[in-house]
Amino acid sequence: MIEILNPAELARAKESGALVADILHTLKSRSAVGTNLLEIDRWTQDMIREAGAESCYVDYAPSFGRGPFGHYICTGVNDAVLHGLPRDYTLADGDLLTLDLAVSKRGVAADAAISFIVRESKPAESVAMIEATERALGAGIAAAGPGARIGDISYAIGSVLSEAGYPINTEFGGHGIGSTMHQDPHVPNTGRPGRGYKLRPGLLLALEPWVMADTAQLVTDADGWTLRSATGCRTAHSEHTIAITDDGAEILTLPNHN
Repeated sequence: MIEILNPAELARAKESGALVADILHTLKSRSAVGTNLLEIDRWTQDMIREAGAESCYVDYAPSFGRGPFGHYICTGVNDAVLHGLPRDYTLADGDLLTLDLAVSKRGVAADAAISFIVRESKPAESVAMIEATERALGAGIAAAGPGARIGDISYAIGSVLSEAGYPINTEFGGHGIGSTMHQDPHVPNTGRPGRGYKLRPGLLLALEPWVMADTAQLVTDADGWTLRSATGCRTAHSEHTIAITDDGAEILTLPNHN
């Protein structure tokens, strides 16, 4: 299903996007050496409830997961890149943490992800990988606008990631979003320009470049949800929800904080 939102629905999407951005900003500021991933999940639950919103994850049970997700945020550490199920793990200095969050407020969802390094240790390779996903995300957003096609976004993202030297997995990528979290069209992280669905004003897309340092192969953790790099290498993931407008693309999940 591909949804085209009307102006009232777009206004609600902006509310959801602002909430996602604010929660992620708060979680990043609180995440430190000694923080447990289950604490992050509880903080997320509290903030969603205080905002009068709904989690897109807690009851989520797609074919690729093992039953309902049962938590409020995806938490990936180091080699865990997607669908990270929160667990009893305490963050250490230098861990690369990915937080991926989707919420729905007043019937419209928004989705975003950030990767960052905990505390003072800043391994250069990890910093470069995070920055590559952020650059790729920016390139994908710049390629989005009325009349452009999904392939244009995918090509822009993939060009940045390939130039940075990272293998690209196309099993999971960006997606449409609206009244539900995951919708068509699928937005692979590499592709051919001029191909695919033609973008229209009112379309919401969640763009999410993610990479693994030295492999394109994923393995599923014993928890049935967490996807890790097959080689145990570090990973990074950046995501924004955007709205296609008459003038281009508007980022709905951009933090208002410095």
